[in-house]
Amino acid sequence: MTLDALLKQAAQRLQAAGSSSPRIDAEVLLCHLLGRDRTWLYTWGDKICPLWEQARFDALIAARVQGTPVAYLTGEREFWGLRLATSPDTLIPRPDTETLVELALSRAALTSGRLLDLGTGTGAIALAFASEQPHWQVLGVDLRVEAVSLATRNAQALGLANATFLQSDWFAALDAYTVAGNQFDIIVSNPPYIAGDDPHLAEGDVRFEPRSALVADACGMADLLHLVNSAQRYLAASGWLLLEHGYQQAEMVREALGSAGYQNVESVRDLGGHERVTLGHL
Repeated sequence: MTLDALLKQAAQRLQAAGSSSPRIDAEVLLCHLLGRDRTWLYTWGDKICPLWEQARFDALIAARVQGTPVAYLTGEREFWGLRLATSPDTLIPRPDTETLVELALSRAALTSGRLLDLGTGTGAIALAFASEQPHWQVLGVDLRVEAVSLATRNAQALGLANATFLQSDWFAALDAYTVAGNQFDIIVSNPPYIAGDDPHLAEGDVRFEPRSALVADACGMADLLHLVNSAQRYLAASGWLLLEHGYQQAEMVREALGSAGYQNVESVRDLGGHERVTLGHL
């Protein structure tokens, strides 16, 4: 069977299974299997695919039909132009989170500074920032040791020596990093913010992602409120706190930041037009 015919057949199976991007999913999985890019695939669509590779591709498509995220099947996802290794131990980096990176970069001084990424997962936010600000020290923390290991491997693969990662339950292990005059200039986080009874948890890729990285108590607000109320001790004078949240939580996060004494509080919309990141400074 030719590659074109194989892709057409796979896309039809994925479409029947409810995929929102059946052709793209099929192409990404086949490129991963063959070790080629999509340009090569378009050029050599009439090439015959060996039976053993067809069988491996069929297994990938079967897993995708069952809902397994493409990023878990390929073991990687691109974020901010960086190729990051992924695993079921962490959330899959999403384009909307690039809004958080853009805002952090816009508030980074021309001189060096320190950034903290709480709940770093794959290290996506920390590594994107570190790649643009090589003179900054970037620290990412996560409760899961598997996430810390993955983020560290991503930093090493990208050659970003200014980013390091540490296991910590939010701020619990950070006292040694925040001696007087050595706090963080920017703290960012994409914490769990989905309510436990949210129906979206039964849809799409989130069915396969770690629930601990998605769900928070108090209708999804518990971790966001904890970060607002705890971050001040770890922020430098005039330091910024930037939080990603659900599209219906912006007003509550703004109120929490204002009540905690943060200034110039505002919410910024993501690529889909939803209020996605709220920020303020001391």
